Amino acid sequence: MKCFIQNRPPLTCTLRNDIMIFEFKTPSEKTTQIMSDVASGKLENTDFESECEKKICEITNAESSKITSSGNNSIFVALSSIKGDIIIPDQGGWHGFKQIANFLGKDIITLKTDLGLINPEDIDDLKIKDNSALIFTSFAGYAAEQDIKSISKYSRNNGITTIEDASAGIGDKKKLLGNCKYSDIVIASTGQPKIINVGSGGFIATNDENLFSETSLPLKLSKTNEIISSGIHEELKSVEKNLQLTLNATDYLKKHIHNVIHADKRGVNLIIKDDDAKQKTWQLKNELPINKSGFINRCPNYNRVKTKAISIEIKNLNYNCLEREYLNEIIKAVNTLQQA
Repeated sequence: MKCFIQNRPPLTCTLRNDIMIFEFKTPSEKTTQIMSDVASGKLENTDFESECEKKICEITNAESSKITSSGNNSIFVALSSIKGDIIIPDQGGWHGFKQIANFLGKDIITLKTDLGLINPEDIDDLKIKDNSALIFTSFAGYAAEQDIKSISKYSRNNGITTIEDASAGIGDKKKLLGNCKYSDIVIASTGQPKIINVGSGGFIATNDENLFSETSLPLKLSKTNEIISSGIHEELKSVEKNLQLTLNATDYLKKHIHNVIHADKRGVNLIIKDDDAKQKTWQLKNELPINKSGFINRCPNYNRVKTKAISIEIKNLNYNCLEREYLNEIIKAVNTLQQA
């Protein structure tokens, strides 16, 4: 059996006892090689950190950016700059938002959503302080693209800073996600298995000229090294292509599977409503084995949706597993369970 990814050489699908084995996403060979070369001293007189920050500014339409040691440290830096409340979606976000806001002693306001999707006008019902911020992910639960333009317009009209976690949205060819034209602060993780997949690190980008001077101490504490910066620099070369491959694969699945939440929205995973999610998640894990870690999870889960559902994490798969041969195996397994 052969797999064919657009603009890539043919790859052989991994089989075990005639069962297709999925592969968990790992950094590319080019990324691991350049990181190894930097670590061993083969590459001297380089400044990958500065080059990364320039490239991130280009991609995010930002004036300034900084590389950090992790996505959570990027969140820490962003939230430490906020003097008012921190508005957090009631689901479909990242549990680190609340944890870090609590650690910083911020008042947290929970915003009711439509299974993670934000309607900014619902903020009208909340009592929030001046100089507050709304923090959210590019995709609600990784499954559905947020309406960035409406969130941005409302927030700027009402003096609310927007902080977008674009770990899964960076490199958007539509220039809506991870764009400082719309979000005041864009943050991301570059750990495994993110779209920029280095295994560690993160970044923060903004057009706010005061942000980095006001957060100099947390930035200093979250500083990373040249090895991680070299990996991010290499991954940035293919980030748009890799994100689009993931979006295309997820869209294909959404068109062939029933009961998908936010089926008409762009996303990098799909969440399938199912009252028997616990049993069917276990069955799918057996039907769709992966070489390590996992890509099938059960909801309720704050990071996805707070309802009974199955989350299939397409973003966690190696790009050779986004071919039709693999995707059709997912469709077959899910549809068989749904019809049982």
